[in-house]
Amino acid sequence: MTRSSASAPDPAGGLTADWTAREAVLLAPYAARGADSTGRRYPEPPHPYRSPYQRDRDRILHCAAFRRLSHKTQVFTGEMGDYHRTRLTHTLEVAQIARTIARALQLNEDLAEALALAHDIGHPPFGHSGEAVLDDCLRDVGGFNHNAQALRICEQLETRYPEFPGLNLTAEVLEGQRHRAEKKQPAAEPSPSPLLEVQAVDAADSIAYDAHDADDSLEIGLLTLEALVEVPLWQEASRRVAEQYADLDEAQRRRAIVHELIDRQVSDVLDAAGRALAERQIASVADVRRAPIVVRPSADLAQHKAGLEAFLFQHVYRHPDVLAKRAVAEQSLRALFAFYVHDPERLPAKFRQRVAADGPARAVGDYLAGMTDRFALDEHQRLRARQN
Repeated sequence: MTRSSASAPDPAGGLTADWTAREAVLLAPYAARGADSTGRRYPEPPHPYRSPYQRDRDRILHCAAFRRLSHKTQVFTGEMGDYHRTRLTHTLEVAQIARTIARALQLNEDLAEALALAHDIGHPPFGHSGEAVLDDCLRDVGGFNHNAQALRICEQLETRYPEFPGLNLTAEVLEGQRHRAEKKQPAAEPSPSPLLEVQAVDAADSIAYDAHDADDSLEIGLLTLEALVEVPLWQEASRRVAEQYADLDEAQRRRAIVHELIDRQVSDVLDAAGRALAERQIASVADVRRAPIVVRPSADLAQHKAGLEAFLFQHVYRHPDVLAKRAVAEQSLRALFAFYVHDPERLPAKFRQRVAADGPARAVGDYLAGMTDRFALDEHQRLRARQN
């Protein structure tokens, strides 16, 4: 990775100098500064008024993989209603929470937002069930992981610029996504901790899906408020709402509890991070790298979050209605994979070109991972009609 000049201040003053000056005033010493970015793989001239991380955010926001998130499953497929989150709305909610955490801790909000917007662009159709299918189909060539797929998209698969493949994002955004791809893999040796902005996005992701998966489940009717009140974290939020509001209908109460649940988690993360930063005397990015993860929930909240997540796994993610929808989706994806691997010449030209370098299985996996739920189901229907 070569250092680009995209972060260099304008010696004559002006717009470029303005964003570096803003960073100098607003960011804490342990925040990642655009002026200190180690650059991009393919060096580019500086932009007159956008920092490197602003440019990363904008490139992700405008790429095709990001747009397709609007029609990809978060937990529930589109057949189960219109209220629940898609992969796109989840991503936007994570970005909002990440920016809140970043601002409160005086971190680089642009970097946190870029990381949040990129964190799920590698998800295939049909959520984690689609990921499990592709992981199984690709087991002989390294498997499939949506975090690693996001890196492939950012570095290779997006073709928006004539000068380079991928989006040519900064080293810091790519490193953050690589951390997500590798953190569940056993490490041969301890590695430096990720930037605080990366940690903020990880915390925001957990906060968002804990609160919003419960909210969606209530709206669809898979859960009741009475059942969730048995979960300590939800019970605490419900009690706080009852202390503030005397007379709410069920819909108002549910929304108020979800708001309280998010606020409770964000406040706890900020309190825990503030204490850790002070206790460990973290005063630079180098200190961040040497310290354990600091932007995380307290031990008490982490235990309560685990209880809520276990409840959701048992009563939502394994609900018979959800599993039945997933079974249909998984069958469609497996059939498409088998069809295209058997006859890769039927792939679109962009993916046919990748067969020589990556092999047919990976090229097919890239194609299927980029599909929306609706397109995958329509393609399967067309395939069945052709075979009949």
